[in-house]
Amino acid sequence: MICDDADPIADAFTARKNLFRLNLVGGTAVLLSYVLGALDAPATGSVWGGIPANIQPVYTANMFVAATGYFLFSHYVYRRMDPASTRLFGRFSYGGFLWIYGAILFPSAMWLPLTNAMVENPGPVLWALVCLCLYAAALGSILLVFALIGASPKGSGSGRAWAIAGALAFSSQTVVLDALIWPAYFPY
Repeated sequence: MICDDADPIADAFTARKNLFRLNLVGGTAVLLSYVLGALDAPATGSVWGGIPANIQPVYTANMFVAATGYFLFSHYVYRRMDPASTRLFGRFSYGGFLWIYGAILFPSAMWLPLTNAMVENPGPVLWALVCLCLYAAALGSILLVFALIGASPKGSGSGRAWAIAGALAFSSQTVVLDALIWPAYFPY
């Protein structure tokens, strides 16, 4: 007899596995784009745009804080949330994290190559694409914060609090420093 009902245990395992794959591919793309983008930068310091030298150490320090936050919330999402019972925004399954992580990772991987192209050949289309990448990653990180805050069932213990704190730290980078401050100083 064929059953039309999906197996929630298998679906949960698949959702977690797909999120791991997305992070593996997307995270690798982000790291490679940063390494290759830094090596291929058309001008020394072009990644900084017009960020004043006295603010650059804040960025550098916050990058480590944001990366730590990424690991904190990702650990919680992978290890502490049950994909079979998790609901995001009261409506979406655990698989909704695929969209949220994708909104963060893929624009983040495209930002530096587009910025380098913008430095070499300034133009409104490239500038719009650079800003779109920054805003998409910022929106993804905001969605992540709200998804963790509103996810049900609520986790017990300090893991959820650390995950939310990590997501807020990560958002401070993507929203404030990257999407708001960096474009304001970029000399376009």
